[in-house]
Amino acid sequence: MDKKEGFSSTTPSSRCLSEEPLIKTTQRHIVSKLGCDIHPPRKFQYFQGLAYSVRDRLINLWLQTQRAYYDTNAKRVYYLSLEFLPGRFLMNYITNIGIEDECHETVNSIGLSLEELEEEEWDAGLGNGGLGRLASCFMDSMATLKIPGYGYGIRYDFGIFFQTIVNGYQKEQSDNWLRRGDPWGIIRRQNLYEIKFYGRSVPYTDVTGSVRYKWVDSDSIMAMACDILVPGYNNDHVTNMRLWSAQSSREFNLEEFNVGDYIGAVEYKIFSENLSKVLYPSDEAEQGKELRLKQQYFFVAATFQDILRRHKKHHKKFDTLSDMVAIQLNDTHPAIAIPELMRILLDEEALPWEKAWHICNKTFAYTNHTVMPEALETWPVSLMKKVLPRHLEIIYEINHRFLKAVGKKFPGDMDLIERMSIFREGDEQYVRMANLAIVGSHTVNGVAALHTQILKNSLFRDFDRFFPGKIRNVTNGITPRRWLLQVNPWLSELITNTIGEGWVDHLEKLSELIPYAEDQDFRALWFKAKRKSKKRLAKYVLRKLSMGINPDTLFDIHVKRMHEYKRQLLNVLHVITLYNRIKENSESVQVPRTIMFAGKAAPGYFQAKLIIKLINSVADTVNNDPDTQDMLKVLFLPNYCISQAEKVIPAADLSEQISTAGMEASGTGNMKFALNGALTIGTLDGANVEIREEVGEENIFIFGLTADEVVNMRTGGYNPKDYYHNDLELKQAIDMIAENYFIPSEPDLFGPIIKSLLRQGDYYMVLADYRSYIESQEKVSSLYLNREEWTRKSILNTANMGYFSSDRAIMEYAENIWNVKPLGA
Repeated sequence: MDKKEGFSSTTPSSRCLSEEPLIKTTQRHIVSKLGCDIHPPRKFQYFQGLAYSVRDRLINLWLQTQRAYYDTNAKRVYYLSLEFLPGRFLMNYITNIGIEDECHETVNSIGLSLEELEEEEWDAGLGNGGLGRLASCFMDSMATLKIPGYGYGIRYDFGIFFQTIVNGYQKEQSDNWLRRGDPWGIIRRQNLYEIKFYGRSVPYTDVTGSVRYKWVDSDSIMAMACDILVPGYNNDHVTNMRLWSAQSSREFNLEEFNVGDYIGAVEYKIFSENLSKVLYPSDEAEQGKELRLKQQYFFVAATFQDILRRHKKHHKKFDTLSDMVAIQLNDTHPAIAIPELMRILLDEEALPWEKAWHICNKTFAYTNHTVMPEALETWPVSLMKKVLPRHLEIIYEINHRFLKAVGKKFPGDMDLIERMSIFREGDEQYVRMANLAIVGSHTVNGVAALHTQILKNSLFRDFDRFFPGKIRNVTNGITPRRWLLQVNPWLSELITNTIGEGWVDHLEKLSELIPYAEDQDFRALWFKAKRKSKKRLAKYVLRKLSMGINPDTLFDIHVKRMHEYKRQLLNVLHVITLYNRIKENSESVQVPRTIMFAGKAAPGYFQAKLIIKLINSVADTVNNDPDTQDMLKVLFLPNYCISQAEKVIPAADLSEQISTAGMEASGTGNMKFALNGALTIGTLDGANVEIREEVGEENIFIFGLTADEVVNMRTGGYNPKDYYHNDLELKQAIDMIAENYFIPSEPDLFGPIIKSLLRQGDYYMVLADYRSYIESQEKVSSLYLNREEWTRKSILNTANMGYFSSDRAIMEYAENIWNVKPLGA
């Protein structure tokens, strides 16, 4: 990312690169890079050739962008995230640099379609869920707004896992997303950094008489950079994610090979390179925990060597580091960056502690993504001492100085000291990474108004008292380029034809659609555009599941990570209730529904995987019952990913956002669905609260307990059996699950689910919210019978989603946290 990386003042402009016809460059890459004949035209070869041609254009724009950063001495943002979830790249690149028509023409000229080539690309296995997708939306917005900056993470060889459904059960397979190569990644072999682990910390006295420390007797591996480009929308600004791959520092032991130890000769190389093999390795065993900690330090240490290399080129001292560098920690995974920067400043640059801490504290900001205390990351001190001995010493010193300040401000409050300490005491001592991130950062932010309120009033209440004003809110957002313009061509074309194309990078302009909601002709066009998305999804379902679904039914969609707090189980109880009503009186249910689930459960999360099995068992019963054929279909789409979401979200009529109130930090799926005209059924949780404020409470279906009511019920002695006994439909649904109605061949299979609901306190308030949810679903059905009114509300949902652009979120970070201006501003 500097002149050593290929900058030249004579680099040709993008116009020069684009003068050569795309068909020529595509076919040249097929021959020269792939070694293949251009005839007959094969889809995968032409995808690869087109990808390399598009990358050529991006590289030139990237060089221009990096040169501009240096010419303007711009402060840069470094967004550290253990995961990104970019999805497929081809259509995103083509859309953002404005060559869609040229690509269609090129591909059509050889008898293929751009849609066919798009399906040849595998989703990049660099992330898991909302955390990674948010990071990718933010990268798109940083590029579109010309905010100087980069994303940093790990280039995993394998993604989280590839999900298949076998006999209703989730099965995990390796997600080998790189098996057919990666035309987008640019390997930077010159950017190779040594990363240390293990060893010990040794004190010594330097020439000034100060005590310093050396990290000795360590093992090391190498981190190699791979850049993936990120273009802004229609602005010739291209930045990048820099992702690290682990490389062995010792390739091959010839001595061991020559004496016949062939495995030993390469053992160290294989062991070292495990670091970047898999996203989120299981941490149930000690080896897994160690690997996770090493992954986090690996990418942080490589990133800091890269940042400081760049900084030192033009700045000899570190006094100005925070004036030139803003580092955003995306959750606690990169929090080890705080002691790493301190180690560098203290041990390598010989700065005094006070000065090093001042620089460090002004450089970091931390985004929290959870409201659940048990989800806050901790590491055993014994493991930290083994893997990162010097960092543990630094964390102890940070904690000592911090608790001294706490004691001075709140003398005698030992309980407060214990709660705020970076270390959790007990039989085994743990490092609380969230506490470290708060203490070491100048700003901490939540990701939705309710989430931030919970952080201030509950989870981090003590820190809010000690650091008034440090915790603030930046509500999440999504990029409209991918999540409307690209994924929903029919709706985005209608919007552009009606109000112009300014909405694509100024999403607030969607409000100009509000008057059109009252126009019957426009409503008809909107309904037609939505139906095209539903037909596309129906074709996809037929291809994936060999199941036909009717696009004229209400598409009721619940797609997200499988977790008990997201309450897919509550939705299943609604499905069973609908099924029972149809069986008892076919005329009692007037709106035919297709209910779709999708989402992955963590491999070790038994209960979530059992809920997947329950969904599929209920679906088998419902779909094979002739009484329900025309009125109810249930399906589970395997291997939910970005490319699947791009087909599912535009087709949704109803968006299920039904998490237990107070447990979802924000959510961004709720925003994507509403942006595409789906109506939301949900609790007052996460960003649902702000969506209701924006779209109007009459245009959203809110039900259930509030976050405060959930807390009060838990502390006040909530008894789920009372709800079970007093609601006949609820009791019937639960009894059918308990009595193996949906899977007679496996008695008591779903016993753990029944136990969690009736005998273990129903922690996620499924039974408490059941009746309110059913009543809200009845309102959904009543409204759907009125096509004109449903379509009007659909338009108003889209029209009022301007606030939820990631462009708005990034500008809030830039102005209020990073103190960074757009390039050229």
